[in-house]
Amino acid sequence: QLQLVESGGGLVQPGGSLRLSCAASGFTLDSYAIGWFRQAPGKEREGVSCISIYGGTTKYADSVKGRFNISRDNAKNMVYLHLASLNAEDTAVYYCAADFRPGRSGCIVVAGEYDYWGQGTQVTVSS
Repeated sequence: QLQLVESGGGLVQPGGSLRLSCAASGFTLDSYAIGWFRQAPGKEREGVSCISIYGGTTKYADSVKGRFNISRDNAKNMVYLHLASLNAEDTAVYYCAADFRPGRSGCIVVAGEYDYWGQGTQVTVSS
């Protein structure tokens, strides 16, 4: 069964940091670009970041640029999102997703491009 599982969310104070992890099972990530998305209560899902198959391309939403960092370890079948300088507007459920794109470079932070999704992990920024 193809599955993505996020972890690492939690409650953090403003200005704090977290590292989210995305683990794949049932398939290997080396043919997939990976994206991170988030959805806050009452808001639409927002694309946060993406990383190409071998990590050569990364993209970030303007709202997180300079604060978040995406990385991947294909040998471990893992993708990470490091969140720093967090503020209340970053509170949301964070989802990782996989976009099957063998032989294609780059990545796209568009939800409709993604084939598999995790169940999400809650990030709450509050004092």
